[in-house]
Amino acid sequence: MALKTKEAKPAKLHVKTGDTVQVIAGDERGKTGVIKSVNRQTQRVIIEGLNLVTKHSKPSAKNPQGGISKIEAPIHASNVKLVSSANA
Repeated sequence: MALKTKEAKPAKLHVKTGDTVQVIAGDERGKTGVIKSVNRQTQRVIIEGLNLVTKHSKPSAKNPQGGISKIEAPIHASNVKLVSSANA
């Protein structure tokens, strides 16, 4: 018998795409940036140019060289503070 899992209802967040925010906790504390994307299910935001992580990629047909690249990792929405709104 299959168990039913509760589907998480997307949370309403205090920030949205395009807002300028300041990070208030973590390694990037005190830095500001613009939100690129928001995931309401996991309550995480991706901020342009902040929280960079190293991604190693194997050579493939699409990328024959392979290599190391830096990408932005998500930050929990509770760790950011709104500085200015996109529609303000």
